[in-house]
Amino acid sequence: MRYFDTSFLVPLFLSEPTSAAIQSFFSAHQREELSISHWTKVEFSSLLAVKQRMNSLDAQATRSAATHFEEAVRSFALFLPTISDFELARTYIANFDTGLRGGDALHLAIAHNRDIETIHSLDKKLLRAGRMLGLPVSGDVR
Repeated sequence: MRYFDTSFLVPLFLSEPTSAAIQSFFSAHQREELSISHWTKVEFSSLLAVKQRMNSLDAQATRSAATHFEEAVRSFALFLPTISDFELARTYIANFDTGLRGGDALHLAIAHNRDIETIHSLDKKLLRAGRMLGLPVSGDVR
């Protein structure tokens, strides 16, 4: 199974330089092998709210992106973070060399605790930290 952090999903719903490559990536993979967490949903909503507050998106575009996101991720496995995910995230953060922020550490912990085959992200800091921790991270969009 593959786990996706928020950064990997955003180009599906908002126009970004990587949008075409990300769309091709998802077209090539089976829906039953895709997963996210409830944390991903929170982060995506937060990103939309920030963009609307900063006038990068109008209210209609924000609602449209939120609706399309919710429709698309219905076919993904959805993980509810557990106490052990939060504890492992705290352990990852305590390894100060990783430079992890809380949300990124939680993504990595959720994926690790579910024996995820690959953790997909476009966040260079998360990818670097994941490699330092020996986790199966990938920023490849092919």
